[in-house]
Amino acid sequence: MKHYNKKSMCEGSSGEYICHTNSENQYKPIELYSFTDPLCPECLGIEPIIKKLMIEYRQYLTIRHVISSSNVMDRQRHSYHRMANDNKKTTSINNPVNCDKLPNSLPSLYNVSIAVKAAELQGKAAGRRFLRRLRDKIFLEKVNTNDKNVLIDCAIETGLDIQEFTKDICSQTPIKALQCDRRITCEMEVKTLPTLVFFSVDADTEGIKVPGVYPYDVYVQILSDLLGDKPKANDLPPIKEFMQIFKMVATKELSIVYDMNDKEIEREMKKLQLKQIVERVSFPLGTFWRYIQQSEESI
Repeated sequence: MKHYNKKSMCEGSSGEYICHTNSENQYKPIELYSFTDPLCPECLGIEPIIKKLMIEYRQYLTIRHVISSSNVMDRQRHSYHRMANDNKKTTSINNPVNCDKLPNSLPSLYNVSIAVKAAELQGKAAGRRFLRRLRDKIFLEKVNTNDKNVLIDCAIETGLDIQEFTKDICSQTPIKALQCDRRITCEMEVKTLPTLVFFSVDADTEGIKVPGVYPYDVYVQILSDLLGDKPKANDLPPIKEFMQIFKMVATKELSIVYDMNDKEIEREMKKLQLKQIVERVSFPLGTFWRYIQQSEESI
């Protein structure tokens, strides 16, 4: 963990899109910057922490996801592209192989990142929903997210305005937003993903940078230090309501959020399964539970 002085980020960006660290909700005393790579499996590990923080302490926090690139993913992609370049015997400099479209290729970090920034133009919450669904497709469903139609399907499933999304994803605005994220990553000297940076809206107060993933209590203590007192936590919603919000959730994730062991979570989820509220889905990454959409009359 490192104390970090807040700076003005991205002032003077090219074009009309200018980034600011100022929160859209000034009455919330803490800004939380989450530096993440959409294609980085390690970044999934901090998602339950963020969800729990935003539920228990939403009256204190605003959150911004900053899209960055992990060194591990960079090395994997560099190796893959080098292999593809070695095999492109019939291509010319003017017509190179597009490795992102080769069969079984790794998802394009650039394309995925642009899609996330396009979704965020419809609001921070919309961007978070889109990023969660996109990760489900990448890590669980193994869908080819290099296909633009898959990105559009993801936008439909997360309730975005499709006309706006398809227009925005082809515009310069998400490109400039991504450039802003990269500047923030460099200026805050973020080297490890995931990283959380906590700021007080008081510009004279030092922020705290936390690389990696720590136990939940560590983040609550940071909030307490920045606020000058232990914050009052909201009650967690019933698991059923949590599932309604997040749709697809792992057993391990629920155990972190609700501070229960896996067996206790399994017991609770089987009750919801019998009521046909959720269904069990098994993936190589573990057991997940999918919320089954119900009519108002049946809820």
